[in-house]
Amino acid sequence: MVKRRYPSYPLVGVAGVIIQKGKVLLIKRGKAPGKGEWNIPGGLVEVGERLEEAVKRETYEETGLEVDVGMLLEVSDRIIRDVEGRVMYHYVLLDYLCRMVGGRLAAASDAADARWVSFEDIDSLDLPKSVRNVLRKAGKREGGYE
Repeated sequence: MVKRRYPSYPLVGVAGVIIQKGKVLLIKRGKAPGKGEWNIPGGLVEVGERLEEAVKRETYEETGLEVDVGMLLEVSDRIIRDVEGRVMYHYVLLDYLCRMVGGRLAAASDAADARWVSFEDIDSLDLPKSVRNVLRKAGKREGGYE
């Protein structure tokens, strides 16, 4: 079992930015860290799993959607410290542009909700700053997928 809280080393996570008809798919996190925040579907890479496979698996587990994985949009880190300054969570995150190819949207796994959101409505949601930046970058891509 991976130790997420107070880890001994950074954990690798992936996420799939899915754009369709001018909207992006977001999930509301059902667990810490970020419980209640809107975010991009994703999660941790499992041992022996390729990054593309992890994006497909995590997206399907959280949303019920099947995706093709495109270009890498962003590499970032998310470090959350406790009140004493100790590292409570540390993730290295890889965000990929994806295209939906099947499935039916339904929040599942650790997602409390999943919905398509217009780019105009992104600023009204409780999103981490790093997620806003990734979504802006994705929104500028011609056609939403390459």
